[in-house]
Amino acid sequence: MLNVTGPGSITTCDGITRRDFLQVGTLGALGLTMADYSAAQAAGKVSADSNEKSVIMIFNLGAPSQLDLFDMKPDAPNEIRGPFKPISTKGDFQLSEILPKHAAVADKFSLIRSCYHTAAAVHDTGHQMMQTGRLFTGGIVVPHAGCALEFLKGRRSELPAHVILPEPMGPTGGNMPHGQDAGFLGKAYDPFVLNSDPSKPDFKVPDLLPPKEIGEARLARRRDFRQVVDDTVKKFESSESAKLMDANFAAAYRLMTSEKAREAFDLTKEPLAVRERYGMTRFGQCCLLARRLVERGVRFVTVNTFLTVFGEITWDIHGSKPFTSIAGMRDIVAPMYDQGYSALIEDLAQRGLLGNTMVCNLAEFGRTPRINPAGGRDHWPNCWTVYFAGGGVKGGRVVGRSDDIGAYPAERPVNPGEVVATIYKSLGLDLDTHLPGPQGRPFALVDFGVREVKELF
Repeated sequence: MLNVTGPGSITTCDGITRRDFLQVGTLGALGLTMADYSAAQAAGKVSADSNEKSVIMIFNLGAPSQLDLFDMKPDAPNEIRGPFKPISTKGDFQLSEILPKHAAVADKFSLIRSCYHTAAAVHDTGHQMMQTGRLFTGGIVVPHAGCALEFLKGRRSELPAHVILPEPMGPTGGNMPHGQDAGFLGKAYDPFVLNSDPSKPDFKVPDLLPPKEIGEARLARRRDFRQVVDDTVKKFESSESAKLMDANFAAAYRLMTSEKAREAFDLTKEPLAVRERYGMTRFGQCCLLARRLVERGVRFVTVNTFLTVFGEITWDIHGSKPFTSIAGMRDIVAPMYDQGYSALIEDLAQRGLLGNTMVCNLAEFGRTPRINPAGGRDHWPNCWTVYFAGGGVKGGRVVGRSDDIGAYPAERPVNPGEVVATIYKSLGLDLDTHLPGPQGRPFALVDFGVREVKELF
């Protein structure tokens, strides 16, 4: 929330006078100067022709089963292959019969069937590694790929550079960071978080709503309101603390008063038929909103398919409550997901946006090859499937191969660092770039020797 009034009367310990000058919630994380981008570009770390590139990261919290969806083993025993049959697609591979709409757009995305990691089989660990490229160790919180992008390239307009839909990840059974913030880069580079469900009839973006403290009459007098802000900010210019907060405040104020920002988040501007094509679900409407945002200049959108593995039907198909059964995945999760994703890919392609927009579908791990006694599958980080569309990726292909039961990579193993490097490469970033790490020490964008999955391009 942002509150702005006239000159204040409270003096802080830093000598800054304020009263209601600034109250910023998630908006306070939006600050960035063009100096960061210009310096990186001058050093050759950002491609001059990459400014139009965007990413939509769909993170499948809970972890889909590779064996029941993307990497089926029809010749394996019943307890391994599961209950579903493979179907032909427009790509050079088969998918599960419970993803028929994926099959229709399979010429536009490519699978990596050999993703793996060797860390603990817990959700939090995979969340970190797949969104940052690294495991949380030594107290160092590595920034999300979208936050690193914002630091290196800034925003294109008053809209944020990185947006998370609909909310950040919630509890998943651990107490470690999920990898969805700016980490050591600082709060100024945290993503803008929607914190609202776009499928609700009364959907609004909380941080774009007028503050209750400002009446309708004052909102109508926007020029006077802006002048109050400008006059108040001038009173702080001699303070070092004020200079530090200036970029954050300016970004927050620009976003709140921006007609372009309000329009970007306004799903009522979309024809009903388009909204229904995506599906009137939280995930479907988040996919539609992601398209609207990248179309209007947002560089990176992270869509969390689910927010937790507890108390809702998700990809976490252990088979018994409070988790999901394979039947629940078939009847609830897969149809919702299939509809939203296929609509997004079709829409981006029809609008000419797919070439410059990478859509990556990630997860923290896969599921056990053998079905457990509860009729589900448990956590399995040794091998699973992720996939990519757009942003220079050639569709319809498979990279890597799992063994006969989908348990381990048999060809071209791909680790989380390579997945994140692939995202950076699509965005035109130099993988040899360094970020300002803890204690001001240079921190490599990706680990030494890590490179993108070239077979995708």
